[in-house]
Amino acid sequence: MYVHVPFCARRCAYCDFSIAVRRDVPVDEYVQALARELDVRFGEAISWPVDTLYLGGGTPSRLGGEGVARLIDTLRSRLELVSNAEVTLEANPEDLTDDAARRWRASGVNRISLGAQSFDDRVLAWMHRSHDAAAIGRAVDTARSAGFDNLSLDLIFSLPESLERSWERDVDQALGLAPEHLSLYGLTIEPHTPLGRWSARGDVTESPDERYESEFMHANRTLVAAGFEHYEVSNFARPALRARHNSAYWQQVPYAGLGPSAHEFDGVRRRWNTAPYADWARRLDQGRDPVGGSEVLSPDDRTAESVYLGLRTSAGLPLRPAELEHVSRWTGAGWGEVDATHQLRLSPAGWLRLDALAADLTLIRSR
Repeated sequence: MYVHVPFCARRCAYCDFSIAVRRDVPVDEYVQALARELDVRFGEAISWPVDTLYLGGGTPSRLGGEGVARLIDTLRSRLELVSNAEVTLEANPEDLTDDAARRWRASGVNRISLGAQSFDDRVLAWMHRSHDAAAIGRAVDTARSAGFDNLSLDLIFSLPESLERSWERDVDQALGLAPEHLSLYGLTIEPHTPLGRWSARGDVTESPDERYESEFMHANRTLVAAGFEHYEVSNFARPALRARHNSAYWQQVPYAGLGPSAHEFDGVRRRWNTAPYADWARRLDQGRDPVGGSEVLSPDDRTAESVYLGLRTSAGLPLRPAELEHVSRWTGAGWGEVDATHQLRLSPAGWLRLDALAADLTLIRSR
């Protein structure tokens, strides 16, 4: 299950997610609306077992210790978290107080995804982040003291060259905090964001492809040498500590979605909630389903998704005999390898070409 918590202290320069900027977070209003969504959408249905719960956003840690505990209690009234469930909370460093971290751990959260993004204060200010670099280390220490032994750090690479950010230093700083997991995302410029407006005015120039490739490959070499598994195009984990929730997405496992803009997939149909927080809450107050849209995946859609999702993980994709010759030029270029069972696994160089390769193979497979 995915639960979207939209609240943020401010909008980051690159963010185009569904968020609600609030000085004072309306915890009561939000939790009550979430309880109504459970009632409206699932009626008197009995509880169901959930293997992974992911609280994303937005900034779920803005709910505080008590707010997260109340949210999880509300969910537990309708679902059963299995004994070894992975419960992830996305958090910003400044929200990790001793009290909040202890409450999160006591409520069942056992994994924190920390939005570090960079260890350069100039870069953090440019991104409109609400923390400084020193807060990241303090947050990790606080989480460890509260008993968290599964921490993930987010970093953003391929920033504009004008920032003169040292990606190598950021990777080293992240490793120095000994996280169990790292998620690395290349910066994208979306039009309806502060960064998009800066770009349109010519104030910011997007990083060239060569920089993107160089930084991606540096992270791969450095983290793999440090003992991490590069198990998905953007994700690295210590052995046996891959993100189970996100891995379920890539395996097309059905999942539920609650909260504004949350998506849901039952194996055939995908639905999503209305994105604005106020509209989501208003509909639920009126006893209405906050659905924003839905689609039934066609056979072609399912083919495209299975190819794309398979190629983006280290598990790879099983090839059909007729496809072996077609991908031989990929393996010859060093973009991947095919084993004796005809399983195709892309290399890091292949992942840099993921969109094009997936589209190419989808076209062949759809004929």
